[in-house]
Amino acid sequence: MRNFGDIEEKYTYFENSDIVLQPFPFDGTSTWGKGSDKAFDEFIEASGHLELYDIETGSEVFRKGIHVMPDLSLTGSPEEVYRKIYERTRELLNYDKLLTFIGGEHSVSIGIIKAFSEKYSDLTVVQLDAHTDLRPEYNGTSYNHACAMHEASKNTNLIQVGIRSMCIDELEFFDRSKCILAEEIQDNDYWIERVISLLSEDVYITIDMDVFDPSLIPSTGTPEPGGMTWYQVLKLMRKIFTASNVRGFDMVELAPIENIKAPTFMMAKLYYKMLSYKYYG
Repeated sequence: MRNFGDIEEKYTYFENSDIVLQPFPFDGTSTWGKGSDKAFDEFIEASGHLELYDIETGSEVFRKGIHVMPDLSLTGSPEEVYRKIYERTRELLNYDKLLTFIGGEHSVSIGIIKAFSEKYSDLTVVQLDAHTDLRPEYNGTSYNHACAMHEASKNTNLIQVGIRSMCIDELEFFDRSKCILAEEIQDNDYWIERVISLLSEDVYITIDMDVFDPSLIPSTGTPEPGGMTWYQVLKLMRKIFTASNVRGFDMVELAPIENIKAPTFMMAKLYYKMLSYKYYG
């Protein structure tokens, strides 16, 4: 059994856990750096080296219970993978638990967000990402990682944070009034209040790890210079969890590099910090 953080078995049973962690290790449409399908195993290994007391919130959130779901077989076309992810997420939404997901590439978020948007009619999606991911289609499919937020831009209240790269074809679907560019984040915190002002009550968060500056997270498929820092992301996360009801979140696009442990550990630490903010923030 794979346990997050090497926590005691009594905190891992589905029935007793407030938190569900579902891996979606799919890397079928990425177009440059590969390896995000290997992220979850590395993530679990790194989590075993976390200190499980969170200084900031004075808590040990693992005591809420964290259940790791088994892998889903994500073979087949991007369309078939989307359907499997959508159906698994719909199934999990029947339970009164915080749903969390680790990718895999960003296309896994399409099915997740589709299921969440059907359950929560006024859903806000907060996307932390270097790229807008608004293409309606790429390489012959609308379920490509470059299309991860296209449907969300039409069916949810999509807020984009950390953006610093996009294709001109995406402008048609881009809402500048709900986007915080990476360059706007430097040297002030006013942008955080702008994000908070755009939230609805129910929120889903999707974090592409390339939102971070590549000096912190070099292990992504498409690293972009000029990204966010650790404390900028933490400040935003704590504010969002305090201001709204975060129903779930995912973390995607980590492509581990052999013998470079810091990015994977950082991902595991961010995951745990977000859980701490949810219950003790």
